[in-house]
Amino acid sequence: MDQDPCLRAERRYPVLDDAQGFATALLLVGLGLAILRSARLLTGGIPGLAFVLNYASGWSLGWTLLIVNLPFIVLGWHAFGAQFTWKTLLLVAGLSFSVEGIGRAIGVQPAHPMFAAIAGGLLIGVGLLVLFRHGGSLGGFGVLALYLQRRYGWGAGAVQMVCDGTIVASAFALVEPSRAGYSIVSAVMVNLVLMWNHRSGARS
Repeated sequence: MDQDPCLRAERRYPVLDDAQGFATALLLVGLGLAILRSARLLTGGIPGLAFVLNYASGWSLGWTLLIVNLPFIVLGWHAFGAQFTWKTLLLVAGLSFSVEGIGRAIGVQPAHPMFAAIAGGLLIGVGLLVLFRHGGSLGGFGVLALYLQRRYGWGAGAVQMVCDGTIVASAFALVEPSRAGYSIVSAVMVNLVLMWNHRSGARS
């Protein structure tokens, strides 16, 4: 669920429009993650890695999201500059607060794993669509993938796929096989939303 850091908004929006877009995206992604957590599922990308650490150690999911993203934010600073890095850092911090705030505000009850996989994946996917529309990024493996592509010629898509696959596969070591399967469904749902609705050059 990480974005190519070189992706820019397809059109320029006023600052207030970007702000509401980012707030909407963070709310949707945070709610999707809260639903997945209620069913003890994982997903791909940095949120998936944060889930792994959360389940294994009991650390706060929100703070774990921020901590695991820091190395990629540092990499982004060196590879893509200060503007991209500061925006990404603010969005990642916003997502961390969103996840923790939602958990305390509405007290999400344990959801059925299939519902959590589908609804959580859809919410995350739609949130990412809004974020991408306004030129935002949640950093993560997308930064690493693009860096390796530029530095060594490795395919960014392949690197992203290997990273996501490794994270989701780790679910089998943390939860029962059925929930690991549902975790795969959640990751697929996120990517299907992006595939179906986010195309370069699409009309507004």
